[in-house]
Amino acid sequence: MFSISQAVVSVILGGGAGSRLYPLTAARSKPAVPIAGKYRLVDIPISNCINSRINRIFVLTQFNSASLNKHIKNTYHFSAFSTGFVDILAAEQTPDNPGWYQGTADAVRQSLRHIANNDYEYVLILSGDQLYQMDFEQMIAAHRDKGADISIATIPVGDRDAPEFGILKADEESYITSFIEKPKKDILPDWVSDTGDEMRRQGRNYLASMGIYIFNRSVLDHLLKDEYAEATDFGKEIMPNSINKYKVVSYQYDGYWTDIGNIYSFFEANLALTDDIPPFNLFDKAKTVYTRSRMLPPGKISGTTLEKTVISEGVLVFASRIERSVLGIRCRIGHGTTVVNSYIMGNDYYETLLEMEANAAKGIPKIGIGERCYIKNAIIDKNCRVGNDVRINGGAHLENTDHTLYTVKDGIVVVKKGAILPDGFVI
Repeated sequence: MFSISQAVVSVILGGGAGSRLYPLTAARSKPAVPIAGKYRLVDIPISNCINSRINRIFVLTQFNSASLNKHIKNTYHFSAFSTGFVDILAAEQTPDNPGWYQGTADAVRQSLRHIANNDYEYVLILSGDQLYQMDFEQMIAAHRDKGADISIATIPVGDRDAPEFGILKADEESYITSFIEKPKKDILPDWVSDTGDEMRRQGRNYLASMGIYIFNRSVLDHLLKDEYAEATDFGKEIMPNSINKYKVVSYQYDGYWTDIGNIYSFFEANLALTDDIPPFNLFDKAKTVYTRSRMLPPGKISGTTLEKTVISEGVLVFASRIERSVLGIRCRIGHGTTVVNSYIMGNDYYETLLEMEANAAKGIPKIGIGERCYIKNAIIDKNCRVGNDVRINGGAHLENTDHTLYTVKDGIVVVKKGAILPDGFVI
């Protein structure tokens, strides 16, 4: 009898340098970036695996990986009677591989000698920087039913998004017949697929690769070790070259999915959580998102008007108004402050009263956000000290810039981790 927990291992790619998410990735990897106030991005694929009964999970890390490694170590502990684990495979230099990971395929290739110590039939390869809720059990079942060698999860996209993805075409049996990486707009009409009536009505006529793959064990070993031993990337090299040689199947996913590729997409994905019915549902008990249990006290809110706000544990909020915003763990906001369209990541610790007094004597603001501030269209990274009467008014009127204390991208002001904004500071 087939058992998904015994037949499948999952490999989550920790991502590259994450330069498009700078400054959030200045001191952490993309999968370690805090999301929704209390989670990390890597919690999403790990939770999807656990909810799909896949409990043997490897996370491949390289750039700025210390905080990611710490989070995984402190979060995912399975029972001693379980075969489940979440193991970190950090990039390492060996006699055979003196260099670091050169791409997605190279990362998996260098890690195979560790993964191969397990008994499995299929390898599920995931990205560590995507926001979605997907039942991999259904994808595995479709892969087995088709007798596929490789399955690629695909999502219908429209004209605007198609040039940003790998686009493929599939026949009536869902077998992929052709693949192109980031096609130019003038050739898009040649790549229209039958995505279903509902998707067509939304103008989503192209099948984009989600960067989620299933490989049969023997096929993956052969591709990485023998056939394409020098290939570094799945999307650019291995997938296009495998279509005519192997049974490569498209598994169409019609739910919510977003690639957290840049500051704008990250910002929008977080603020979308404040909608009445958010596209990413944190409140579905069948699709629990797991994260570190911190044993924080309950939040405390006084004299504040709240409108479409997501609030994490341990907050201390005395603001006048908070609207369409996400407040992270241990977030502190002073009296008379207004926060609109913003993500306040919160803090890693509480200051004691003695520490507050000592810092005040030195002219250093309390950790968190001070009094009578106005913050709009901003991301305030962790452990920032925003003084009193600070005004941050993000929007299209601001030019992209990188300051020692903050960065502006696409009109969004990102205050850097641990930054100190003095009283009366204006952006």
